[in-house]
Amino acid sequence: MDYKSIIKDVQDKKFKPLYLLHGEEPYYIDLVAKAIEKEALEDHERDFNQTILYGKDVDIVSLVNELQGFPLMAERKLVIVKEAQSIAYKEDSKEANYYNNYFSNPNPTSILVLCYKYGKLDSRKKIFKNIQSKGAIFLSEKIREYNIASWIDSYLKDKNYTITPKAGKLLADFLGNDLSKITNELDKLAILIQVGTQINEVHIEENIGISKDFNPFELVGAVQIRDVPKIFQIVHYFEHNPKACPFPMLIGQLFGFFIKLMRIHFLTDKSPQNIASQCKINPYFVKDHLTAAKLYNPSKVALNIEILHEYDLKSKGVGSSGNINEAELMKEMIYKLVN
Repeated sequence: MDYKSIIKDVQDKKFKPLYLLHGEEPYYIDLVAKAIEKEALEDHERDFNQTILYGKDVDIVSLVNELQGFPLMAERKLVIVKEAQSIAYKEDSKEANYYNNYFSNPNPTSILVLCYKYGKLDSRKKIFKNIQSKGAIFLSEKIREYNIASWIDSYLKDKNYTITPKAGKLLADFLGNDLSKITNELDKLAILIQVGTQINEVHIEENIGISKDFNPFELVGAVQIRDVPKIFQIVHYFEHNPKACPFPMLIGQLFGFFIKLMRIHFLTDKSPQNIASQCKINPYFVKDHLTAAKLYNPSKVALNIEILHEYDLKSKGVGSSGNINEAELMKEMIYKLVN
């Protein structure tokens, strides 16, 4: 099931006795677990009918005994196991059999929610098949970095906002793919900015603190067109404001840019639509990449990828001696990239 279907069902008071929420993206696991917690019980029922456990502390026999008990002055009881990936048991042990016996015939008046983060429960295991048969399973997959800007756009539309492509890319580049961090910042914007507004770079600078002129997105844009004065103006700003652009972040952004250029060079169909599709580029930015492809031929692109790899290693202390001055490394690296 997808997370929206599960949330809709629990809002309609349609509960399953078992929920497995697993996967690499914790944001959706927390979202679904909070929805079940909110809807399963009334506030006055929680003291006697809600239990929250952590996987490393779970004793399987005690857990099953808890689930087999009846709710007290409520329709159901709720047990949420956070960090369920830490539950310790051997597949063929007595504890595992006890566990699986319950999952094959769960108590209809109990709800068990297993929050299994940063990984997937093996679908070949008996426990997985039992939950699949009697309950609901949701796989929370990580959002690809090239889809983050689209995800931000969709999230804001649900709140009746729009965002410019440049502002969306700025947020995506700066915040990465940590959805909890992204939603915190977007919710902050929603509090401070009038509903219906189109969010732009000025809103982001004023309310989140990401400079609209001096940020990794603007530096990559300047590298795209080999605007050397602007490049080193931004680098100078980063030198005096290192938190504005951590060196690993910059290397990652530039690496992604030059990889896309290499793909563009070897595409036979260089129509904007095909480039956007094959290279995972927002159609709004395809023209900029085509311009950059004329300035950086395939040989230079390959050389620049090598340079980025070299300076990534240097920033980690490989091939360098003494203290590492990231500002100097950044200036050296950028100079080599654009010359």
